[in-house]
Amino acid sequence: MFRRINGGGAVDLITEVVRAISDLPFPVVGAVAALMAFAESGLGVGSIFPGEMGVLLLGAAAGTPVRFAVMLLLVAFGVTAGDHVGYLLGRRYGGRMRELAVVRRLGVRHWDRATAALRRYGAAAVFVTRLIPIVRTLTPAAAGAAQVRYGRFLPASLAGSLLWSALYVSLGAFAGASAAHLEQLLGRASWILLGALAVLVVVVSLIRRRRAKVKTSR
Repeated sequence: MFRRINGGGAVDLITEVVRAISDLPFPVVGAVAALMAFAESGLGVGSIFPGEMGVLLLGAAAGTPVRFAVMLLLVAFGVTAGDHVGYLLGRRYGGRMRELAVVRRLGVRHWDRATAALRRYGAAAVFVTRLIPIVRTLTPAAAGAAQVRYGRFLPASLAGSLLWSALYVSLGAFAGASAAHLEQLLGRASWILLGALAVLVVVVSLIRRRRAKVKTSR
């Protein structure tokens, strides 16, 4: 699928990834993006599944206004479906949610942040926390555990899902449109620096997540 990478390095790789995704049947790309969004938002799955990165990459296929609108709606549907998993679990287990293994794995402190946001903002917390990692995954479950009425939960979930979808699908579409021109804008030295920064961000993120798990287990 990919041609041999030589002098172009990272630029060639990114361009080939974008082209490969764009060549796939769009219904398949949209369905996979929705599943990745669901996995990212679903309680307990988002902590181990890189749904954000998947949606970013697949967003490269949203190269026309129609495709962009369809991708936006599909991803938003996947996100709100994940919200509903958490909400229904919260309704079922109530106050016991804090003691469940899945919440402990994600971090009890994140659960406490979600419940604090819920006390402060009510059902709107599902929207307010949408861009906060892990907390956004736990807030729908906290809303269910607090017996927030579904009529209030649903609008907040839909609005937050559209926000998340618009952000990541837009970034992916922009990256796809720009990939062919990156080589003209950035020199090889800049790509090396960019790659080093990307590795640094990943390492720091892993270290922070590991420390958070250690603190949670104590």
